[in-house]
Amino acid sequence: MPAIISPSAQHKEVLKYQFKNVEKIPTKIWEDSRDASRHIAQSIALAMRQKQQDGEMIVLGLATGSSPVKVYEELVRLHREEKLSFQNVITFNLDEYYPMMPEAQQSYVRFMREHLFDHVDIKPGNIHIPDGTVPMEEVKAYCEAYEKKIDSVGGIDIQLLGIGRTGHIGFNEPGSWENSLTRLVRLDNITRRDALKDFQKEEDVPYRAITMGIASIMKARTVYLLAWGNHKAPVVKKAVEDEISSGVPATYLQKHPNVRVILDKAAAEDLTRVKSPWLVGMCHWDDQLICQAVVWLSQTVGKPILKLTDEDYAEHGLSDLTLEHASAYSINIQVFNRLQHTITGWPGGKPNADDTYRPERAKPARKRIIIFSPHPDDDVISMGGTFLRLVEQGHDVHVAYQTSGNIAVHDHDALRFLEFMDEFYKRQGLDSEENLKRFHKIEKFIKGKQADEADIPEAREIKGLIRRGEARAGARFCGLDDKHIHFLDMPFYETGRRRKSNLSEADIQIIMDLLAKIKPHQVYAAGDLADPHDTHRVCLDAIIESFKRLQNEDWMKDCWMWLYRGAWHEWAIHEIEMAVPISPQELLKKRRAIFMHQSQKDRPPFPGEDEREFWQRAEDRNRATAHIYRELGLAEYEAMEAFARWRI
Repeated sequence: MPAIISPSAQHKEVLKYQFKNVEKIPTKIWEDSRDASRHIAQSIALAMRQKQQDGEMIVLGLATGSSPVKVYEELVRLHREEKLSFQNVITFNLDEYYPMMPEAQQSYVRFMREHLFDHVDIKPGNIHIPDGTVPMEEVKAYCEAYEKKIDSVGGIDIQLLGIGRTGHIGFNEPGSWENSLTRLVRLDNITRRDALKDFQKEEDVPYRAITMGIASIMKARTVYLLAWGNHKAPVVKKAVEDEISSGVPATYLQKHPNVRVILDKAAAEDLTRVKSPWLVGMCHWDDQLICQAVVWLSQTVGKPILKLTDEDYAEHGLSDLTLEHASAYSINIQVFNRLQHTITGWPGGKPNADDTYRPERAKPARKRIIIFSPHPDDDVISMGGTFLRLVEQGHDVHVAYQTSGNIAVHDHDALRFLEFMDEFYKRQGLDSEENLKRFHKIEKFIKGKQADEADIPEAREIKGLIRRGEARAGARFCGLDDKHIHFLDMPFYETGRRRKSNLSEADIQIIMDLLAKIKPHQVYAAGDLADPHDTHRVCLDAIIESFKRLQNEDWMKDCWMWLYRGAWHEWAIHEIEMAVPISPQELLKKRRAIFMHQSQKDRPPFPGEDEREFWQRAEDRNRATAHIYRELGLAEYEAMEAFARWRI
């Protein structure tokens, strides 16, 4: 990720002892969720081995969802490569949908088997997961028995937790009692919408679940609360810093004697120590932190930067900044100029211009450029205005679609295209027995498809072709010919399900081959780690690894990478290094490019937590960025697309 979003090491050292006044739960921030997950897994493994040496069993409370997946991956690796045994492990899972068959694709029984149990030597009799098939009249007794079973083995030693957008832990939704035990609960509407990523349709998402209660969780000896990604940042702040409230059940953990919150940088970005560290103590003021503080102050008092006074700084905890550095006047000018220099109408660099204070180089005047798009529409959604500008200004622009995006096509769209092909073949006299059999097979599958059933390869191919055609239409609208449009079809994506494979050497080699072929001066990539599908993160990892492996190539020494963000999140103002203004006409052209992706209009299969269409999200976000620049006292534009530069 860009160096610009990291506080300096000295800054972290100065502040580390002061957070307890704001943070009510011990909290550790890691650079990356993978490193954090490995640390947790190794801590669990150490406890397991200690119990083995003592001839004792260890009881683990396990969670599902995306947060613990990498923890389970590391535990599996430790078992496979370092002989970590699970023979002395007893597990209790937090929850399960109700009703839910254990073999269903969305069941937590299946989740745990796929991610952990089928890959280690745990005894089947030591695995306990709430049963989603218990008859309704027996649920109460079943839940009481589940609770007693936990107590009978001595209680949970280590409990893993994720946190939902509503602040729920397990399925303890807002309003849950502190003394609640294992029980049947009704799911919050937000929780059900978030679960849509695992179901075909909203009506398929269960309304109920069996969950361990708040009191059940609090009895665990050690608790790890995990959160990754920008979309978790607001609720993490509430859980860690706000008062205890049933409205945010995770706040109950503030009473636990041995709880640890483990975050990646993205999930921590709303914490006071990250967002406004000057409010918790002394700071080491580097240029980055000064910019962050001045932008915050301007927004807090509602004044443009150049109108901020020494009194404004003093009244809002920033007097040491003016005492240590300069007057408010000097600091204001410094930050204003910094932000002014991020604005450019020439994202590829302005030819024959002094580029001292421009975000991009003037030379070469015509650059070779690759725009990497994780899904087949991220290019136009996230940076469509810049895409258009780069082509219009004469650069040699290539767009590379990293995945097929085939899981994000509705079955009815696939059926519509299939029927079109069937009728076209018949009219052209191409309706051979082989073609008819193939069409019939796909049609029969789609019409009889179950809610939890993965697409067969032929159906995935149809859906992939739909998205490929839309991507091609969008890129052509932006001015590219077919030679400049690349479909990479990275293998990690092709599982037919939301959950993807791990990044492989084949994935990285595909990216390296394209980079080596084009030898770009500029690369644009998605740095949107709030993507709920995790596809953006994997795609960015592949690009970063490729950059590292190719860094000694001569052409790489003149290659810059700019990160854009997608439909879910935007860079904070102090993180932006290039802001490209978009006129009303350009914004309309960008919208039309997005409209080329017809299968994603109205409501795509995986909309995330936002009900707006993608073009609406993009325009609102771009207008909001321009509005913030204007409120800070800079020039007024219709909209802006923002980028941060990544450096090795």
